[in-house]
Amino acid sequence: MLRDKYLDMSKIIRDKKILDLFRIVENHGGVLRFVGGAVRDALSGLDGFDLDLATDLSPDELVEICEENNIKTVPIGIKFGTVGVLINGKVLEITSLRKDVKTDGRHAEVEFTGDWEIDASRRDLTINAVYADEKGNVFDYYNGIEDLENGKIKFIGSPAVRIKEDYLRILRFFRFYSIFGKGEIDQKSLQACVNNKDGLKQLSLERIRDELFKILMTPNVVKVLQIMKENEILSSILPDPKNLDKLKFLAALIEKYGLQPCALRRLFVIFEPDEMLAENLANRLKLSKKEKQLFLSWTEYTPKLQDFSNDADRNKMIYHYGKDFCRNKLLLQLAFEKKEIANLNELLNKIDTYEIPVFPLRGRDVISAGIAESTQIGGILKSLEKQWVDSNFTLSATQLLQKIVK
Repeated sequence: MLRDKYLDMSKIIRDKKILDLFRIVENHGGVLRFVGGAVRDALSGLDGFDLDLATDLSPDELVEICEENNIKTVPIGIKFGTVGVLINGKVLEITSLRKDVKTDGRHAEVEFTGDWEIDASRRDLTINAVYADEKGNVFDYYNGIEDLENGKIKFIGSPAVRIKEDYLRILRFFRFYSIFGKGEIDQKSLQACVNNKDGLKQLSLERIRDELFKILMTPNVVKVLQIMKENEILSSILPDPKNLDKLKFLAALIEKYGLQPCALRRLFVIFEPDEMLAENLANRLKLSKKEKQLFLSWTEYTPKLQDFSNDADRNKMIYHYGKDFCRNKLLLQLAFEKKEIANLNELLNKIDTYEIPVFPLRGRDVISAGIAESTQIGGILKSLEKQWVDSNFTLSATQLLQKIVK
């Protein structure tokens, strides 16, 4: 269970100021440990993770000793035992050890405890129930390190019990399998997910969306989505994904060219939606206004691949639809056609660096040219803008005004 000085804590502790917290808690007779993702990822050689900590002090005790030592705290989730502690402008979440008293698949009533193993027992997966102190001593109550090394992703204790405590754990199971899994998926855990999949209907769509987007960004997303599809995990909430082969192509393309992956783009590839389905998906998943606008825009116009290689056609597209649209639409079109082009980075750079021209006329210019009827101005401007765009943005304001038919 205890692995003495097992972990190089420089992988976790980047800000030495955090060590003051350990000293303060220890001086008060308490214990503070890192837990969950920070420990799991450090053990796996990953970085860039958020820090979560656990303590055997109560939330009130933690707040009190922080105040005594002039450390600011913020109330994040006192009811559930979580206190935000401000260290060099960053908020660290510290949660008191707890045990579940009552759960309904979405929320839990908790009691605080001083027992670390009881706290570990309420966590979802064995790999997420590993703790480490500031000295690198690791406390592993459910063989999480061994499971992590073997790529075995499984629930703590009874999978059905863990899932019924929070049905989002079904999706978390698949996400972590995609990241850390090796070999075949744990059948006992998978069967529990299948048996309890209707519980997902109890969750808010925002929670499902956030977890689904995380799954979409994982390294083995295609394999995991295929398993989820075969077992109808999401079928009661979303349509079955139909383009997993195209998602695989897109993911490989993004990795090959060192581009930034995008969950929204991957979602679009999977469903290849028309406007109606895109609207439905955006509403179901409660996309933000900006996300929904971008998602729906991809259904409005589908250029040909050669349009991106032609400077004039590409510039017109950027003018009408914007750089984000063109960048994403190029990658989407390549995925839909499962086609790779040698000059992809060059085309993306041309899109990014293109200086979008500004139409040189305004309504007042049309009025100055002798058009007094206000109802005509909008139509005239629209016609002149089209001619300007068709000229590859070369016509001057004077030339455009000369084309006005009075």
